[in-house]
Amino acid sequence: MPAPRQLHFNAFLMGCGHHGAAWRRPQSPADQLGDISFYERLAQSAERGFFDAVFFADGHAVGDLSTGPRWFLEPLTAMAAMARATSRIGLVSTVSATFYTPFHAARMLASLDHISKGRIGWNVVTSMFDAEARNHGMDVLPSHDQRYSRAGEFIEVALKLWDSWEDDALVLDRGGLYADPTRVRAIGHSGEHFRVDGPLTVPRPPQGRPVLFQAGASDPGRALAARYAEGIYAVAYDLTSGQEYYQDVKRRIAVAGRDPDAVLIMPGLVTYVGSTRAQAEAKQAEVDALLPTEQSLAQLGTFVQQDCSNWDLDAPVPPLPPLAGFTGPQGRYATILRIIQAEQPTVRQLLGRLAAGGGHCTMVGTPEQIADQIELWFHSGAADGFNVMPPLLPESLDEFVDRVIPVLQRRGLFRTRYTADTLRGHLGLQRPTVGADV
Repeated sequence: MPAPRQLHFNAFLMGCGHHGAAWRRPQSPADQLGDISFYERLAQSAERGFFDAVFFADGHAVGDLSTGPRWFLEPLTAMAAMARATSRIGLVSTVSATFYTPFHAARMLASLDHISKGRIGWNVVTSMFDAEARNHGMDVLPSHDQRYSRAGEFIEVALKLWDSWEDDALVLDRGGLYADPTRVRAIGHSGEHFRVDGPLTVPRPPQGRPVLFQAGASDPGRALAARYAEGIYAVAYDLTSGQEYYQDVKRRIAVAGRDPDAVLIMPGLVTYVGSTRAQAEAKQAEVDALLPTEQSLAQLGTFVQQDCSNWDLDAPVPPLPPLAGFTGPQGRYATILRIIQAEQPTVRQLLGRLAAGGGHCTMVGTPEQIADQIELWFHSGAADGFNVMPPLLPESLDEFVDRVIPVLQRRGLFRTRYTADTLRGHLGLQRPTVGADV
């Protein structure tokens, strides 16, 4: 009999937490964001809960400093230290296919896979904002289609580079032969975006290849995920939108000739946990009250790409262009349109809805109530697990690990121990052979 299907969890680490006002709390860890031991402790907490991985997003522009910290340590550098402070949990980072080169990214990720003994994943993104492009010698970002075309070729080159060393290439004959030259090959890639001779300077990683994640919500993003991703981070603010995304992407994976059951879809999840629902709601309200209106409107403006500063807070949200006519990041924008359609909120209510996680699913209640909702999503074709987005760090992560995870374990929905040593093993993925398709 096959093992029963179980949930998968990543811990998405971001600043002082995903709530826009998390850093404003007197007890926030804002003064610890440059201290690697802070991130090591977070990874250890997630490992205590047997999470598959911790995950870092990344950005290449500072943004509005009045809205608080998002970036501090470069994530790949931080993950090298976190790998030494943990033993089993996976480590995943965003690496932009727009700003890096395939050789550079493949080399760093392969090195980290060796350092961690097989626990690295790569979230493939195409980046979002012109402010980031201007830090990389561009005036504006390339078009949406151009960025995704580059990303597809970028992934193909990275895969070839990781496969440029056979598993048995290292000979280590101290008499004069370090590696068998017949088992190390140039890749000779010449394409629209890249020319790369290869081979990689790093022998084949322990996992064969780092695990590929993707988070695209647009049509090109979903197509890229269907072709390459082994895990997918999704934006779904309610069960219906989660089911729609899940069904569409699983169908695309099958059309691409891959096994849909082998690709895990994990929507973002913000949780507020209390001994009673009222206590959990009070936690949410306490941090919501710290959210400054001016900065919140500015953030909303970046999401919808227009000036929101004069919007009436207690009036309905003004009409927004349809998704088809929107040129910015489409995943978040689609979520905002869905919230407006479903809830008809005032501007003030929309700001509160976006305060933590920017429209991802939010669950508020007791550990059992949150576990009930997670189980519903899991069994209703909306999720294979979740990318947990703690609104407040470290406490929201600790509460999830110490209070929600045990409920799911008692229900047989989540592991009670690690049974693998690699990220691929945690996710139930096979180690690819050289030359294998994704």
